Amino acid sequence: QVQLVESGGGLVQAGGSLRLSCAASGRTISNFPMGWFRQAPGKEREFVAAISWNGDGTFYADSVRGRFTISRDNAKNTVSLQMNSLRPEDTAVYYCARNWGGNYFRPTDYDYWGQGTQVTVSS
Repeated sequence: QVQLVESGGGLVQAGGSLRLSCAASGRTISNFPMGWFRQAPGKEREFVAAISWNGDGTFYADSVRGRFTISRDNAKNTVSLQMNSLRPEDTAVYYCARNWGGNYFRPTDYDYWGQGTQVTVSS
């Protein structure tokens, strides 16, 4: 079993920054790609960013590329998402998840999920 706990969400004005963290416990995540997803009210969960198991590969949704940066520290069993130049449309609950299926963009290829952290961007 893997437990994932996100933190770092909050309320920020448009143009501001937040850094989300995801801490894993139970079993290591160092051998698995990890991803961040988000879900806004009334919308489906959508891919935000993913990182390969060793950090060499990173992938982003078009809507966040150039503003968000995903990173990981396998020694600490953590994954982070630095979010800059935030926009009101970034408002959502953000989830980190462990990838097992190989496709980084599909939620169904992730097996363990955190409980989510709320990010609210005011205009």
